[in-house]
Amino acid sequence: MNEIAPSELKKMIEENANIQIIDIRDDYVFEDFNLGGTNIPLENVINNKAQFENDKKTVFICNSGKRSSAIVRTLTVKYQLPNIYSLKGGIEAYVEQCL
Repeated sequence: MNEIAPSELKKMIEENANIQIIDIRDDYVFEDFNLGGTNIPLENVINNKAQFENDKKTVFICNSGKRSSAIVRTLTVKYQLPNIYSLKGGIEAYVEQCL
């Protein structure tokens, strides 16, 4: 499973690394607090998978890491997309460990 630790994501954000952050939480939750990036609710991710077919590291974020892990599994196994990661523990872990 491709996971990225909250501290690693924080470092990448601070260094302006060439990454894509995709937040799959509902838009009203995203608007309340987010790490930047793009909000694509979970039900729309597969329809937008062409956005992730590139050389950028793409990190999917949800609240706890469960839904982002599931979509990463689908994108890597079913669609063979490279450079796809889930934020380990989700936004909750990021807030707890990095803010």
